[in-house]
Amino acid sequence: MSGNTITHNVAEAGERTEATRGASVTRHRAARELGLRRGDLDLAVQLGRVRTVPDDGGGGRRVPRDEIDRIRAADGFPDVLRAAVRAVGTTEGAALMDVTTARFTRLARLGLLVPVKFYLNRYRAVVWLYLAEELRRFRADERNTALLKGRTPEGLRDQLGDGLDLRPRNWRGRHLGFLLRQADDPWARAAAVASLLDATETSDVVTDPYERSHLRRFRPALATHGSPGSPAAQLAEEIATAADPDEVDWLRSELAAAVVTARRHRPAPRPAARVTPHPPGPQSLACGTAEPVPHEAEDAVPPEAGQPGRLSSLLGRLWRKDS
Repeated sequence: MSGNTITHNVAEAGERTEATRGASVTRHRAARELGLRRGDLDLAVQLGRVRTVPDDGGGGRRVPRDEIDRIRAADGFPDVLRAAVRAVGTTEGAALMDVTTARFTRLARLGLLVPVKFYLNRYRAVVWLYLAEELRRFRADERNTALLKGRTPEGLRDQLGDGLDLRPRNWRGRHLGFLLRQADDPWARAAAVASLLDATETSDVVTDPYERSHLRRFRPALATHGSPGSPAAQLAEEIATAADPDEVDWLRSELAAAVVTARRHRPAPRPAARVTPHPPGPQSLACGTAEPVPHEAEDAVPPEAGQPGRLSSLLGRLWRKDS
């Protein structure tokens, strides 16, 4: 490839990046223009209500200008959009459903109400948040009347008594859906699945170290909960990591399939093989070629530096022979 071609390609890539940036805005700017808080915009993106595009300049995802125009032109803007991303805690959620907080918590632990996100309060207690829109729909469904007003069925009470709490698992399932929706690359999809498994499980499924390294490149970042390594951050990581054996088995299977798909699309990059010239041996002296040496010998020091070993001895004998 000529220098002119390289220069042309670089300039062309720069023009594409500038075009993308000119036709889109940062998430912070989009949140202002849509009348949302930044966290609400992130949730709107996760729910698929706001479309984003990759930033070719590596600055994270951006919101296209025509997407902002489309949303602002919709009927009921901004109230409809704000209502769609409104997330509430247990107390407010119970009031929306006209039930006690205790009943609301039981329904959530049974997996009937699915959290959309969580945070840790100053006491490091987990605060689960739910979409207000979904809670209203649950309350309006006549099939749920007995769960809202009547006595909890005995079988469900037994499960609660045994400590059942499906909130973390249901959040992980929903979060995975969010991640997959935003993944633009097969390796990013595989990394989304791997992000819910601990490192041991991932290594057991993806045995190739270069593929594991490539997955880490695409691994989505978990929302910040305290400083790295703090008890709050550790608790958040525990919530985000699959724990139930059947959940782990399912994710392992999904990861294996996703990596196969990604590998077919584009193999994980590997470092180019390095061949270090070997000092010429008797046979190579005759034919004028050099022999490759294993990597362990690449850092060998020349004999004049006093390096012991077979390589130094061989060089010494050759030099004495030539002299």
